[in-house]
Amino acid sequence: MGFLMAEMGLSERRSCRIVGLARSVQQYHPVPRNDAELVARLRTLASENRRYGCPRLHAMLRREGFVTNHKRTWRLYRAEGLQVRTKKRRKLPRRDRVAPQVPERPMQRWSLDFMTDQLADYRRFRILNIVDDHSRFCPGQIVDLSIFGARLARHLDEIAELHGLPEEIVLDNGPEGTSRAMFDWSERTGVRLRFIEPGKPVQNAFVESFNGKLRDECLNLHWFRSLRHAREEIAAWRRHYNTVRPHSALGYRSPREFLTITAPAVPAFHQPEDSSFLRP
Repeated sequence: MGFLMAEMGLSERRSCRIVGLARSVQQYHPVPRNDAELVARLRTLASENRRYGCPRLHAMLRREGFVTNHKRTWRLYRAEGLQVRTKKRRKLPRRDRVAPQVPERPMQRWSLDFMTDQLADYRRFRILNIVDDHSRFCPGQIVDLSIFGARLARHLDEIAELHGLPEEIVLDNGPEGTSRAMFDWSERTGVRLRFIEPGKPVQNAFVESFNGKLRDECLNLHWFRSLRHAREEIAAWRRHYNTVRPHSALGYRSPREFLTITAPAVPAFHQPEDSSFLRP
């Protein structure tokens, strides 16, 4: 275009006709976007949620009204150096993978599992996690130095007063789940206890996934000074998980948001949320 107009003295209209170019394209001058507000909010969300990657941060931006393309978010995310460092996974032999079956409705099946962590004084403590397999909602946790079968049964009764009980609970073959107290509780409430095969945690995939998130986003980021400190931080993370944190399997909605859409009656959500403060 420049050659035709400058060297041959042709008009812009005729030059565009010769090369087959629309005049609107020739006259277009891009206006750079002002991304300052979006970048500021992106950095704030990344600092508040240090283990969130770009897809989850993008979902939170859209939830707050920042209508932006995911490619634009990714460009700004990389430009600001907000990438999350991850450990390289060990390569395992390739095998056929079967996706876990998701229940058709909430309160149909819960998963239950235990975790272990350490306080600043080197004392070990345990965490009981309970997850609804349909909505990924976490109705209850216990954080204590030790957890026995009777305590587990009592905690499930406390959860029942707030949320009701499922038809079935999936758990491993640990001493808490196979205790007489739990079998008596199952017989009294009519809730089936389904035990996974020994050494196959993949059969309890939903709560194992929850455990990984709790470990990565909470336990690994804190140095717990006391058991009370651990309870407070874990309870705060659980509230954030249930009400704010976008979940990829739920269309980047939080479990609470997903329940309001899929469940005709959403379970109550009372405070205090963490009943681990209730001592035996």
